[in-house]
Amino acid sequence: MSDLSNWKKRVYCGEPDMSYHGREVILMGWVDAIRDHGNLLFIHLRDRSGIIQVVFDPARSQKCYRMAEELREEYVISVMGTVAIREEGTQNPNIKTGDIEVFALKMEILSKARTLPFKITEKAMVLGEEITSSPENVDEDLRLRYRFLDIRRPSIQDIFMMRHRIIKCIREYMDEMNFIEVETPVLTKSTPEGARDYLVPSRIHKGRFYALPQSPQLFKQILMIGGLDRYYQIVKCFRDEDLRPNRQPEFTQFDMEASFIDEEFIYELIEELICRCFKLGGIELPRPFPRLSYDEAMEKYGTDRPDLRFDMTFEEVTASLKDTGYTIFRNIIDAGGTVKGICVRGKAQELSKNILQNEYAMKIVPSFGGKGMTWMKVINGELQSNITQFFSEKERTELIQTFDARDGDVIMMIADISRENVNRVLGLLRLHVAERFGLIPGDKYSPVWVNEFPLFELKDGEISSQHHPFTMPDRTDFDPSNKEELLSLKSRAYDIVINGEEIGGGSIRINSMEIQKRIFDALGLTTDEIEMKFGFFLNALQYGAPPHGGLALGLDRMISMILGTKSIREVIAFPKNRSAICPLTGAPSQVDTEQLEELGITIEAQREKEATKIKEKKRAKPRRKRITIKEIRHVAKLARLSITEEEAKRYQKDLNSILDYVETLNELDTSHIEPMSHVIEIKNVWRDDIPIIKEDADNLLLNAPKRDGRYYRVPKIIEG
Repeated sequence: MSDLSNWKKRVYCGEPDMSYHGREVILMGWVDAIRDHGNLLFIHLRDRSGIIQVVFDPARSQKCYRMAEELREEYVISVMGTVAIREEGTQNPNIKTGDIEVFALKMEILSKARTLPFKITEKAMVLGEEITSSPENVDEDLRLRYRFLDIRRPSIQDIFMMRHRIIKCIREYMDEMNFIEVETPVLTKSTPEGARDYLVPSRIHKGRFYALPQSPQLFKQILMIGGLDRYYQIVKCFRDEDLRPNRQPEFTQFDMEASFIDEEFIYELIEELICRCFKLGGIELPRPFPRLSYDEAMEKYGTDRPDLRFDMTFEEVTASLKDTGYTIFRNIIDAGGTVKGICVRGKAQELSKNILQNEYAMKIVPSFGGKGMTWMKVINGELQSNITQFFSEKERTELIQTFDARDGDVIMMIADISRENVNRVLGLLRLHVAERFGLIPGDKYSPVWVNEFPLFELKDGEISSQHHPFTMPDRTDFDPSNKEELLSLKSRAYDIVINGEEIGGGSIRINSMEIQKRIFDALGLTTDEIEMKFGFFLNALQYGAPPHGGLALGLDRMISMILGTKSIREVIAFPKNRSAICPLTGAPSQVDTEQLEELGITIEAQREKEATKIKEKKRAKPRRKRITIKEIRHVAKLARLSITEEEAKRYQKDLNSILDYVETLNELDTSHIEPMSHVIEIKNVWRDDIPIIKEDADNLLLNAPKRDGRYYRVPKIIEG
């Protein structure tokens, strides 16, 4: 083995500093950038620790300099050289090692690289240079397809090194608190936990399936029954959910469970853990975390994930306006409805009458599901709007007092028969206004515990668990057959919310077989269903289960928040895209027929069945509305066009023909076609130089920078 290949002598690129002056080092890494000064050649050499400048000087080593002329971006090389302090004025503040450089004496190219699909370098070689490429400037699917290149970016590597430190911090803290890490099965039994399971067919037991776990819920409870009274795990979970921007089909969570504890133990443990993790990112969280009941959160913020970084809480004015002369409010209140509102501080100037009436009242609020919005401004201590005359002086005074409104403030009110809808619409309106006017401080973090959730909820008219069926109710003397009583029960569940994002949640569990059976009765499960889905767990519950509870934190979401990334995909090494596709591997993909036959699975029959269903559905679907002559004339009028009757009929025929064709595209089976960010293969093509000679070429070439006969030379252009 040559010295250049001896990894034992390797020094990381980010390690040398001014104390290394005069020392000989061996560096190994990737060529990040190249700058050729003719008599000197400079490169940035990069590894996961950082970047260092390497200088190739023919006066020191002619052979090394000639080899360096062959270098291209992302070549993998090994360099032996001497560390030197840079001359005054040549330092580079853009990199950690910017005060030094290495003069190369020997070099070996370990591996070459093809032309890159996008630039990777993120550090300018000299002060004043611009970085022409960054993750935000590259199509995400392209980045994920070449994730092995994307991960080389220093900014991406910093993310994963911080992720490592956060998880290490969690493990160290849980060890301090006497928890032990236990791995639970990945191939398990399908149980209803709110989302669809990913199923894994069994080859040995044809027709039967394992499920990938949505969470280790039942296993960690069994660990408590087994006497391992403090458990935790950094665990992969899987949910076949509908796609949302900040969700992934597979994700990582911190999972924990403890026995002989109550909610206070969970609150103290998790607050300390979260504060330690955020501190690694330079963020100090205020303690103790405030607590809100579910009802308080809904009544004040319209959501069980309230963003407390800004105020603008709801105020109710139903009682104050019960005798109002404003007919809309009066009718709603008389019908048992609710009137609530928010006060937008100091925005009377920006929120003009046109914006409030035509934009918010007529468009934005209806898009949230509201029937409208009433607004008033405070000007010179008085309420002003186009409806203030319908309110008495006493009512106007009470409105100002209730909202603590001052000059320049705007009051926005929502009224509806449904109190739930008032809260929901007002919650969306609160966030919209705050985002529009920049009222949410970007550098503030406001954690809050939300607890006392309803135990049950109605889904399609049937009783369903809001959390999961193993959550302890706040009282146990309930009648499983009394739907009204069931809906009034609260649970001993809790969520941790930061900046309007649910970071995690959990509950105190049921440890009594009698209570668990009553919960199942309330859910309408039969004895056979209970045995089939939960038999193994209920069997364990009968052998002495301690009081216990736990919680799970979404690690991807929490780490994304700590690091301030735009998406959780940035903190996952190999994420799926927005379509739940892995651009790197192409998963999910088709498999060989032989594999399917081994598993006893046939796909074609299912495809034919689905195709038949689609065709039947389309046959049953009423024909799309036809474009009328009246509509053609209306569009022509808007476009200031004058058309004849014959032209109108021709436009009508052509437009309907196009829409009919578009409708037929729904019948095409595109399930086997992978999503594409580019419709052609990405590659670079050198265009041949073909001179274009015109008769007046001499005049055209008067200002040519580099003339050669009757044409002028230009650099080759890369076409892709």
